Order: sequence, then structure tokens, then C-alpha cells
Amino acid sequence: GIYELDNSRDSESEESEEENPAEKNMMWIISRRFQLSVPKLASRTRVVQELLTDLLQVSHGLFSDSFFPVLEPAIGVGSAFEGWSPHKEEDVVYCMFVPLKPPHGYAFHLEPDTLQEMPQTSMRIRVELVCTCTGEQPDQNMLCFLHPSEEELNRNQVASLLHTLCTGPYLDGEKVALWFQTFVISAWSAVPQSHRYSMKVIPSCRSCKMKLMKASGRSLFVELVFSVQQGDSDIFLSSQPTEDQLPPSTTWLVSYAVAEAKFFRHVSMQAPPQSCHLKCLRLSARLLEGSGLSSYALKTTVMHLLTLIPLSEWQHRYLLMRVDDVMHYLRCCLEEKRLKHFFFGNEDMPEEISLPAAFQGAQPLNLFQHLAQDPAAQTEALRKFDKL
Repeated sequence: GIYELDNSRDSESEESEEENPAEKNMMWIISRRFQLSVPKLASRTRVVQELLTDLLQVSHGLFSDSFFPVLEPAIGVGSAFEGWSPHKEEDVVYCMFVPLKPPHGYAFHLEPDTLQEMPQTSMRIRVELVCTCTGEQPDQNMLCFLHPSEEELNRNQVASLLHTLCTGPYLDGEKVALWFQTFVISAWSAVPQSHRYSMKVIPSCRSCKMKLMKASGRSLFVELVFSVQQGDSDIFLSSQPTEDQLPPSTTWLVSYAVAEAKFFRHVSMQAPPQSCHLKCLRLSARLLEGSGLSSYALKTTVMHLLTLIPLSEWQHRYLLMRVDDVMHYLRCCLEEKRLKHFFFGNEDMPEEISLPAAFQGAQPLNLFQHLAQDPAAQTEALRKFDKL
């Protein structure tokens, strides 16, 4: 079947001779029982990246002289692009961030969202007009929205980013999503992949979800999430709401997905061949099904352990020990009602990951804050965990 061991890359036959035969047999049983062979993620992520490159190329031809946001190259994020998706192959969603930059004549200003309970987790993007009729090289073809002539004003009254994709002065995630979905539907025939895939846009209020279908019946799910970069860091504001949070459409949530994908790339480059860290994530995710613990709490735990345990100790023969470490770490965090967010005040952060300066000395967010505030929820979480 789809999950049978891939002998070219995953086979335990390539492992060190030192491995105990009984343990080796146990690994094989676990791999089959929990379907640990990573689905064909690498080849499919390449397909998705090519598709997005072509789609954005079409968008640049259409929107280059418009007031619509400039679409930057897409960035693969989430478990599929990190190489460990916990889902069955047919259920994997390939998620990509599409960063937005302001068009000519506009500027984006990021403002803390004081309307939300936790302002450090969300922001609003205020859109401002910028004068384009002064400066060294005024653009003769572009309308200056700040200083238009009366004739230009009448002709272009509705042609403004503020009138179309904003609510008040703030960029609206729902309006951006609807604009992009409309573009994808109308532009699909111009994308080279349209000859190989039929495409359906799945309704979504804050992102663009696409189902690509081959003539053979095989399908691929892609989700495009709109984002705005925080300065020049790897932290972005995301249009995508979380499972437990659907804020107003002008609220954009702070996302660490790009930094996380970068962290896993860094680990893969430093780790020994046949490293088990991705299998460890997949197996732990399977073991934790039904526990109520989020896959984000699991991923955070593994990221902490990857900086605490030397990467040489993540060779394949240590898989069961590392899974044990993950479960022990999570159990301790549940008892203490505290799981530190990975990107705040973390001295072990690889230097390739660029974080806003405020993150280094910041008090870490507690991902188990809800348990600290609700003793009954903590008791229930421990009961479910121990039942595993």
C-alpha cells in the first residue's frame, strides 16, 4: 500500500549492524503498525511549489500596475513542508504562505491589536497612502492617490486598495481571500499545470483552498494563506485563524510557521543520515491521537528536545528512546501546567532564524496557560494522557 516501507530511503536494512535484532524487529512492527513511512511529501511539495511559482507569475502580469497588493514568492510551511505530516497521504494539505507587500503609492503599518485579549499574538495592518508625485523620479503612469487632479479623481474614484480590500483603514483578510480566489478561478487556464490537473476552489473565508485532481483520480489539497512579514524577520502575520480563534477579519495573527520550517531545514542539514526526528514526530502524533493535546504542543516539545539532546543521539536506532523522551517531557509540562513557546527568550535558537529583537528578552508565552487557569482541564488532560 501507500505506506509500505520505501526501501530506497527508509529501510531498516541500511541501519547499523550494532542494532539489536529484537529491537530491529520491534521497529519494523511499529513502522508498519503506525504507518511511519513518510508519504511522498518531497515530490508533492515540489509540484505545489512549481504550481505557485507559475500562478504568481500570471498574477504579476495581471496586477503589476494595479493598486492590488504585490504577491511575493510563496513559502512552504506546516508539517508537509517540514517533512513529517501526521496525516494519511490522501489527507495531507500542502500549505503555503503568500507574503503581501504594499503596491505603489501605499504603505503597510503593523499595529498591536489592542481589541484582542492577548495583543502580542495578533496585529492589524493599517494601509496608508504615500505621495508618488514628488521625489527624484515621479512615476508619470501611476496615479498619486494623495494629490490627484479632479479629472483623475473622478475617473479612478473606486480604484483604490482602501476601497476594495480594506475595512476602514485596515487590510481585511476575508476581502483579500475573496479577491485571490476570484483571480485563481479566472486565471487557472493560463497556468501550465491546468493541462495536467483540474482545479476546484474549496470555500474558505480567510485563505484560498484548492483541490487539484489528475485524470487518474488522485487529488492534491493546497492551501494558500496570506501573510505580511514583520520587518525583515521570519515572523509573519497570517490571515489564517487558529482552530480555537476566529478573530475579526481585520485582525491578523502572529505566525511562527516560516521560522519553524526554517528550523526543521536547519536540523535536517545538521542531523546524521537516517535521523529519526521526523519519524519520532509522526509516531508521537499517532500515539497522542485522542489525547486532546494539539499537534502544535507536540511539535514545540520536539523542537525543544532537538536543541537539548545532541543531534548525534537522533540516529534511527534511538527512535524508541526519543519517543519516550517526548512523552516524558509532555507529561512533565502537563504536571507543571507550563510549555514554553519555542521562539521567545530561547538562547539555543539557530542563528539562521531571524526574530524581532523584542523576542530575545521576552517572557515566553505559555502554551498550557489554559491549564494553569483551569485545574479541572489539567486533571482531565493528565487523565487522558495517562490512559495512553
